[in-house]
Amino acid sequence: MSQNSTDQFFKNNVLGHPAGLFVLFFTEMWERFSYYGMRALLVLFLTASLLDEGWGWPREHAMALFGSYVGLVYLSTMMGGYFADKVIGYRYAVLIGALLMTLGHASMAAETQWSIYLGLGLLVIGNGFFKPNMTSIISEMYKDRSEKKDGAYTIFYMGVNAGAFLGILLCGYLGEKVGWSIGFGLAGVFMFFGLVQFWLAQNIFGNIGLKPKKNDANSAESLDHDKRVPFSIGQLFLIGLMVLLGLLWIINAPATTISGGDFNLLSFLGPNGNTIAILTALVLFILLMLYRFTQYSKITREKLMAVSFFALLSIFFWAIFEQSPGTLTIFARDYTDRTLDGSSANIFRIVNACMTIIPLGIITWVLFLLFKQTFKNYKWSNLILSFSFIIVWGIAIWMLLDQLKDKELEIPASWFSVLNSLFIITLAPLFSKWWESKYNPSANTKYGIGMLLLGLGMACVAFGAMGIEPGAKTASVSIIWLVLVYLFHTMGELCISPVGLSYVSKLVPARMIAFMFGVWYLAVAIGMKGAGVFGENIDKVANENGISYFFWILTIVSLIVAVFSIVMTPIIKKLMHGVR
Repeated sequence: MSQNSTDQFFKNNVLGHPAGLFVLFFTEMWERFSYYGMRALLVLFLTASLLDEGWGWPREHAMALFGSYVGLVYLSTMMGGYFADKVIGYRYAVLIGALLMTLGHASMAAETQWSIYLGLGLLVIGNGFFKPNMTSIISEMYKDRSEKKDGAYTIFYMGVNAGAFLGILLCGYLGEKVGWSIGFGLAGVFMFFGLVQFWLAQNIFGNIGLKPKKNDANSAESLDHDKRVPFSIGQLFLIGLMVLLGLLWIINAPATTISGGDFNLLSFLGPNGNTIAILTALVLFILLMLYRFTQYSKITREKLMAVSFFALLSIFFWAIFEQSPGTLTIFARDYTDRTLDGSSANIFRIVNACMTIIPLGIITWVLFLLFKQTFKNYKWSNLILSFSFIIVWGIAIWMLLDQLKDKELEIPASWFSVLNSLFIITLAPLFSKWWESKYNPSANTKYGIGMLLLGLGMACVAFGAMGIEPGAKTASVSIIWLVLVYLFHTMGELCISPVGLSYVSKLVPARMIAFMFGVWYLAVAIGMKGAGVFGENIDKVANENGISYFFWILTIVSLIVAVFSIVMTPIIKKLMHGVR
């Protein structure tokens, strides 16, 4: 059997998929544990008062830094995708990224101004190496089984959200209730576990992800007979200029806001230097992209146009969806009644215990299935993974027992973000089956449904907040509105995020796959920064028109994009050339 045959990966399967998928599942789970666990605390830490051992920043400053951080996290994937494709291979990129992120979390645990900024920088670079190349390994593993890719990416996405669920739940609880440094430090511990587990089990991927070899007869370059369009010197110069302008903007924008204008790297462009820089970069990017489209063969060009269309929709999706760790968490902390006592507190304890134990039990069962298939050949990887789960179980049980101590219970503000991951763990298998059935909707319909559900979620919190007066700093809105927000947003996410990755892998030529994943994450980066920009303005809007008005704006934008996606169905279907 050829080493490049997909069949070799399906010999030892777990739940109908290669065991290697679940090695990636758990590696990504621990990485997402660390990322979302830290992220759940970042805005809360920055805006917490000095008495609560936070930095006491205004919301506008915290959201400016948050938006740039998450934007840079995804922007850095272009660099990681390029180095993996051309220099070091997917596997070493994943390992380098995991190591840098481990160091980044350790740095943040020190909680000094210098260490926090250093930690965020290491996390940005590490994520750039890690994130695009995990999905690239999956793409290679399923290159001859395209009909199973949607299901594979949905299962992988379930691992993403299993890590997010546990990270937010445990790091969030420890950070808010025990100490910020404990929450940040725990994120680093499990990133290290993910690094070691992947290193010890990497041979399960055969030749996938090894260092690229020049003149390899079996490489994507040699197997792909499509027209080559190398970058000219001038185009590389433009790309460098765009990257420089983009980086200056995304770093300088929050720095200017936080410093009150005292720090401004773009002052030579005038008082609107940040705006001029980013608009120049975007115009150059669009012009270069349109020019390069004209240079490819017709089918490749049209498929790339379809990918670009979905990337555009994703910008709007993530700009609105990613209000969760920012404005929605602030809404949970300042405007939601989170104090429970008596029977309501007991009901929450029971629900929270079920939410913690049942998903953790299911994930442990998946671990057991992987253990049975791979223990003989990858003993130490399995033992490391098992040890990490013992620690997670211990912390989870301690958390549940700690909540029994007081008669009156206050729900942590970060807890509501857990609902997104919980609903994904619950609903992902159903959506995976839907995508594999004869009722699988078209790509545009999936995006339209996703944006509609996103709008419904925002409408829930907007309606719940209608009684809050303009300028109010606190309120006691029922928690049910936040629960509904995360339910609708989760279903919308399942319609867009995992299937978007799948479309990239199916529409893009093999030689461009990691780089185009990087371009896809560029769109996500713009959306993430957009989420921060929205968040920076929440206080201005809330003071003038009420916080409900802010969420109604996001509702209307979501519904407009949903209609646009569905209306464009005939055009995009033609551009996809039969790909579903």
